[in-house]
Amino acid sequence: MRYRTLDANGDYTFGQNGANFLVNSAAAVGQAVLTRLKLIAGEWFLDNTAGTPYNTDILGAGTGSTRDLAVQAVILETQGVNEILEYASYLNPATRLFTVAATIDTIYGVTTITTGI
Repeated sequence: MRYRTLDANGDYTFGQNGANFLVNSAAAVGQAVLTRLKLIAGEWFLDNTAGTPYNTDILGAGTGSTRDLAVQAVILETQGVNEILEYASYLNPATRLFTVAATIDTIYGVTTITTGI
């Protein structure tokens, strides 16, 4: 597994040769999870089934019972993920920010991911 590292804004990093890549590591799997969580289902023209089902299972009224299950499914279906060791989410009604934090066991070790959706 090989991923180009991202900066704080989510952009590719350049200019450091091999240091710009995450290779066969828990961090690479973590970045794969975050990338999949940021892709909205139906958004990628090459595969309309890829992505996270925000419009149907996560965002909006009546999704309280489905949002965590949908996010956990995306995490577990990511290549290199063995299991979710810890999972927490928080929905801030005032800002409408849904925050997810998870500790995942990968084929390379344990890593933690946190993202706001």
